[in-house]
Amino acid sequence: MRIGINASFLRKPGTGIGQVTVHFLKKLTLSANSDQTTFILYTEEPVDMELPVNFTVRSFLPQYWQRDDLIRKMLWERQVAKEAEKDGCDAFLSLYQSSTAFQKSSMFHTMVVHDIIPELFPEYRGNFRQRYTWHRVKQGIRSADAIVAVSEATKHDLVEFGIEKERVSVASPDVAPVFRESYDEVAGKAILDTYHLSPGYIYHGGGLEIRKNTAGLLRAYRKLKEKSDPHALPKLVISGKIHAVGNKLATPVKQLLYDFDLEHEVLLLDFVPEAHLPALYRNALFFAYPSRYEGFGLPVLEAMTQGIPVLTADNSSLPEVAGPAALYVEAENDESIASGLERLIHDETLRSQLSLAGPAASTRFRWDTFVDTILKITMTSR
Repeated sequence: MRIGINASFLRKPGTGIGQVTVHFLKKLTLSANSDQTTFILYTEEPVDMELPVNFTVRSFLPQYWQRDDLIRKMLWERQVAKEAEKDGCDAFLSLYQSSTAFQKSSMFHTMVVHDIIPELFPEYRGNFRQRYTWHRVKQGIRSADAIVAVSEATKHDLVEFGIEKERVSVASPDVAPVFRESYDEVAGKAILDTYHLSPGYIYHGGGLEIRKNTAGLLRAYRKLKEKSDPHALPKLVISGKIHAVGNKLATPVKQLLYDFDLEHEVLLLDFVPEAHLPALYRNALFFAYPSRYEGFGLPVLEAMTQGIPVLTADNSSLPEVAGPAALYVEAENDESIASGLERLIHDETLRSQLSLAGPAASTRFRWDTFVDTILKITMTSR
């Protein structure tokens, strides 16, 4: 059997879908080393990855549009279907929701859907390109023979979106292996020194998209500053790529720090390498993540593996992932977030309970299960 895989996000390992793509393929190469099944990884750029003999990589760009933007992404996703057909694939796996569709082909198409954010948040389809791209992605989702949602919450969203419940399975990813490894205290201290940090801060990471609600967190933190002794308030540390001014889908975090007079209380780290994240989590008083929506919520699971308390929102997949290891707040209610922050700052007993619950609850998620479920559907559903 020959299986084609959309591995496009290998070029974006810093994103959530990129992380899932990288670790899915690493686990797949270890578990699917068989002469009876061959895999073709389709990418937009050449990749540097050790692969077994039954794996090959095919890299290409659309002939008439090679600028890295939404148009290229969509054209590539449409062309990859034709390339897989030419290569004689028996089945195709899209590792994320895409516009790839096999209209007149017998090839079985499995698509992993992480979320349907543009359907739920109109600001993510604010211009013509975004609207048209989402229109084509919706066509891709609807045309897939089998869909794998990364959470029960995403499955629910897909059913509400009009996808038949019987077509949707659920398989959830795990964290990167670095979060499951034993922690090196000496190396961790060196990482903190790199950022001029001392233990005991509030940590907020996972990106600066507007739906992550960094703005809501900053408004809530400002409320605490206004009624607390500033010297007794733990520092707030925020990591995430700083986007260009004017990006309507990114939080203007630098401007907000100035507007809220928080430039001395909040430390902005920009993008942080994955290898540094365990140290940032472990040395935090707690992790604050009041996101407005998550298809899965990988940063919450990362924090749980490191045994630190989590404050997160009571929406989408977040309660499903965090379970008993989090204090829940209302993402759209600044008072609720502020109250949650204040409670975790002062309630040591609650912090201890959440810390103990995190690692145990995190064991529900395993790469083996995720990969095996998707591979079984892709290979046997027809």
